[in-house]
Amino acid sequence: MTIDKMKERLGEIILERSFKYSENPPFTLASGRKSNYYFNCKPTTLDPEGMNLIGAIIFDMLKDTEITAAGGLTLGADPIANALSVISYQKGKPIKSFIVRKDIKDHGTKNAIEGNVLPGEKIAIIDDVITTGGSTITAIEQARKEGLSVELVITLIDREEGGKENILQHVHNIKTILTRTEIMKLRAKKINNKGIK
Repeated sequence: MTIDKMKERLGEIILERSFKYSENPPFTLASGRKSNYYFNCKPTTLDPEGMNLIGAIIFDMLKDTEITAAGGLTLGADPIANALSVISYQKGKPIKSFIVRKDIKDHGTKNAIEGNVLPGEKIAIIDDVITTGGSTITAIEQARKEGLSVELVITLIDREEGGKENILQHVHNIKTILTRTEIMKLRAKKINNKGIK
């Protein structure tokens, strides 16, 4: 299956499992803003086919880079980073996964980042959905505090609400698998083909 076909199939899974649309009442987002649409990516990122597609697509993005690890703020980034790690190992170029904690524990090692990453490693920060970019920026800052070299950001879905522009103030390279516009086009196509809402 080509990368384009993988993205198309992934879009179908997201539309089926992770996308909700409501004119009234609108959804309340983590930022407190209201929106007519909502993405809950976990039913896709925790799905066997979804994980496989995501891992393969992101590996294709990173296979010719020097990036040795990928991860982001728990919980959204975790299954994506793990999918990439498994696929990359199977493809013969392992890329480690790591977790950025939201809150550092006050016991044990008190690590902000969990995983086999060392200062100086070139890494990618991953997120499932970007709206304002806040959680992605938190992960970037935390990774840099630990001495990691943040080379780029990869997001599963860009809601196209300014998050990408905010992130670009911290990292000069950001890649998106699917945008809100692409998902909405897929939804419109599905409605036109099947006459459903």
